[in-house]
Amino acid sequence: MARSRDLDDSASRAALLDAAESLMVEHGYAAVTTRRVSKAAGVNNGLVHYYFGTMDDLFAEAFRRRSERSLDRLRHVLDDPQPLWALWEQSRDASSNAIVMEFIALANHRKAIKKEIAAYSRQHRRLQIERLTTVLEGYGVDLERWPAGALLVLVTGTARFLLLEESFGVHVAHDETVAVIEREIGALEGERRVYERRASAAS
Repeated sequence: MARSRDLDDSASRAALLDAAESLMVEHGYAAVTTRRVSKAAGVNNGLVHYYFGTMDDLFAEAFRRRSERSLDRLRHVLDDPQPLWALWEQSRDASSNAIVMEFIALANHRKAIKKEIAAYSRQHRRLQIERLTTVLEGYGVDLERWPAGALLVLVTGTARFLLLEESFGVHVAHDETVAVIEREIGALEGERRVYERRASAAS
């Protein structure tokens, strides 16, 4: 009986977190209220506070969960046979960037969320730099001239900026920017081998 209750609790918590994320992406963080989250999750209003205490706690837990998933994806990305292509593709993923931008906007108004984002970002960046340094060394890149951290910020920052502009319908010079980055990635890793990547991901 206790085990069944644990499973129910876990499912309800997950449903509330899923609902909060969906509302953030579809309507913005301001739309995430106790009433709307519980309705979207199909549970009683009181369960939001029962499981999370405050809305800040709900947002923080949602961010932690997404951060853990993102770190797992990052590890897979950097283990890809063509890690630079994989990193660029992940950075260009509009769906994952949309929720990140909402959390950043939320952090401007909630200090607790800002601390969570800062802690995760440092962990994320360190892992990226560590693995990317190894990759670039393997390609014979001069790391004094092209530090891994600087290249990482340039590539991922550019990808996020392009997505931000595209959300406003601005596309001027985007094709040229993407072409330059993909040309340089291709110079190190060759053309993206889509078939191999898909086969690997499916296995």
